[in-house]
Amino acid sequence: MVGDESNPMMGRAVALVELVDYQEGSVVSRTLMQHDVGTVTLFAFASGEGLSEHTAPYDAMVQVIEGRAHIRIGAQVHTVDAGQAIIMPANEPHALDAPEPFKMLLTMIRA
Repeated sequence: MVGDESNPMMGRAVALVELVDYQEGSVVSRTLMQHDVGTVTLFAFASGEGLSEHTAPYDAMVQVIEGRAHIRIGAQVHTVDAGQAIIMPANEPHALDAPEPFKMLLTMIRA
């Protein structure tokens, strides 16, 4: 179905940065695709917010689409700017921090 309200990307091109808005003091997420084999989720992080250290059983790719993120994988901190991407390896502790508001697309493949 083109233009499905539950998924505005279904069958049409959209600007990802317009699909999720910043909220003061919050991390906002919107799942764009969810299947047994993986998920694609869009996030908006307010400045100063983040995700605490955790692990995932699968590799996950982060694409920063607006702003800048600090992404820690193991002991190493990476600064990832809009237009850049990084893969967080499975079972490796990682965390995300927002030195400024940023939006990212998280793709997790469960295989």
